[in-house]
Amino acid sequence: MRFTLLFSRHNTATSSTQTHSLNHLRTLFDATSFKLVRDRGLDHAVEREKNLQPLISLKNLIKLEPSKSLPISIIAENREALKLPFRPIEFVRKYPTVFEEVVPVSGTFQPHVRLTKDALNVDGDEKLMHESDSYKKQLADRILKLLMISKVHKIPLGIIEHLKWDLGLPQDYEKSLIPEFPDCFRVVRDKTCGFRGRDDKVLELVCWSDELAVSLIEKNSKGGELVFPVKFSSGFEMDKKYEKWLNEWKRLPYVSPYEDASYLSASSDESDRWAVGVLHEILHILVPKKTEKDNLLVLGDWLGVRSRFKKALLQHPGIFYVSNKIGTYTVVLRDGYKRGSLVQQHPLMHLRSQYVHLMNTVKEDVKGSKVVQGKKGTKESNDKDKEDIEGGGVENDKNAVEENEGEGHESSEAEAEDASESDFDDNEEKSRRRTRRIGANSGGREVRRLKLNTKKPSRDSRKEKSGGKFTQRTKEKYPGEISKKIRMLGGHNDAESSQPRSRSPSNWGKLLNSKSTSV
Repeated sequence: MRFTLLFSRHNTATSSTQTHSLNHLRTLFDATSFKLVRDRGLDHAVEREKNLQPLISLKNLIKLEPSKSLPISIIAENREALKLPFRPIEFVRKYPTVFEEVVPVSGTFQPHVRLTKDALNVDGDEKLMHESDSYKKQLADRILKLLMISKVHKIPLGIIEHLKWDLGLPQDYEKSLIPEFPDCFRVVRDKTCGFRGRDDKVLELVCWSDELAVSLIEKNSKGGELVFPVKFSSGFEMDKKYEKWLNEWKRLPYVSPYEDASYLSASSDESDRWAVGVLHEILHILVPKKTEKDNLLVLGDWLGVRSRFKKALLQHPGIFYVSNKIGTYTVVLRDGYKRGSLVQQHPLMHLRSQYVHLMNTVKEDVKGSKVVQGKKGTKESNDKDKEDIEGGGVENDKNAVEENEGEGHESSEAEAEDASESDFDDNEEKSRRRTRRIGANSGGREVRRLKLNTKKPSRDSRKEKSGGKFTQRTKEKYPGEISKKIRMLGGHNDAESSQPRSRSPSNWGKLLNSKSTSV
C-alpha cells in the first residue's frame, strides 16, 4: 500500500512540473557577484553555545561511572570522542560550576572529576524530559520525517550520529527510543549501506505517514502561494542581476521535499528550488534550527545532492545564514530566529540554556581549592591558609610600625630625644629586615600590602620630633650610655608605653628589668 502511494505521488509531481522544468531550463546564478554581511544576532545564537556539546558529552560520560566520578586519565583517553577543544584538566577547571575536582580516599594522587550539585539538578530535569512520552513522540516524528525525505527511505546510523545532537536524541537512543516505535522504523543490517568504515546498521522506514509528509512551507501557505521567507542581514547590498534572478526564482513551482525529484535536471533552477526546500525542511526538523555545515553535507552525500546543497547555501543568503563563530561553519535557518532568539522555544533548548548559564557563572570560592571525596562539606585551600598566616604576620608588623611612629613624644631631655631618634632608626631597620623575610616567604604579595598601609616619616618630621636639638654634639656627649640604654630598655625610656610590646626579642631585657625593680 505504501509503495502504491509513493508511485502516485511521483506521477503527480511529474505531470505538474516536468513540462515546466524542460521549458525553463536556465543557468544557476553566480553567487560571487555579491558580498555577504555578518548577522550579529545569529552569530551570537551560535557563539553562546560554544563548548556546550563537549561539556554535555563529558557530563554523560561521568554519569556512566558507578562512582559518578572519573579520573583525568580516562577523560584524556576519550578527548577526541568528547571533542574537547583543549586539555581535559583545563576544560574541567574552566567550568567550576559544572565540574569539580576530588581526591579519592583510596590514596591515589590522580584527581577525579565529578559533577556539581547545580549540574546534577539540571541533568535530573533533562532525564525526566527524555523519559516523557510526549518528548519521545516528538523524536519519533523527527526521525520519521528524515526517513521519508530520503529517497531510499533508509539512513545509516553513522549519519544519525552526526545529527543526534541537533535532533535531541538521548545518548542510548538505539536501545531506549527506537524499540518503542516498531511501527515507524527499525534498525536492520545492510552491507550496501555502510557509512565511512562503520558498521552496516541502518535505520529503515516501516510505515509512511501522509500527515507528517507535509513541509513547513506547505503548512504556512494556507492554500495560498508557496513562498520561502527571505530576509537579508542589515547592510546587505543586493545586485540588480541577483535581484532579478531571485524574483524569477520565487515564481517557480514548489516541489515538496517529500517527493521524488530525480527527474529534475541538476543544472536547473527548479532543481535548486527543490534542494532549497529539502534544506529548509531538514533545518526545521532539527531542534535548534541550525547545525554544522559538515552534517548537512554528509546527509546530502547520502541523498545524492551534496553539490546542490553547497550551491543552495551560497546562492540563498536570505534563507540560510552561515556563521563561523565557533571554529566551524554553522548553517542557521533564518526564519527560525527573530532578533537572535528562537521563534519557537523548545524544552530541550531551555535546558541547554541552563547549562550555558552555569558555564558563564563565575564561582570565586572554588579557585585553587580541592575537595576530599568522602568528607562532605570539607574544602582545603593552601593558598587561603597561607594568606591568613601571612596576613597575621603583616598585621603584627603593621602594629609595630605604628607603635614606632608614636615613640619619643613624651621625653623632654636631650638624652631622651637622642634615644628616641636612635630608637626610630633601629626599629625601622628591624621592620625592613622583617619585611624582607616576609617577602621571601610570600613571593612579594604581602610586602606590597605592608608598603601601602605603612606611612614612613620624612626628614622634616624627624626634625619636628627632636625640636631641632638633634646635633652631633649631643651624640658625642653620651656615646656609650645612650647605646647601652637603648639595648637594655628596648628602644625608649617609658616602661609603661613599652608594656604592650610583649614577647618581642628587643623587649625581653626591659621586661626582666621591670620585674626585678618591682620585687
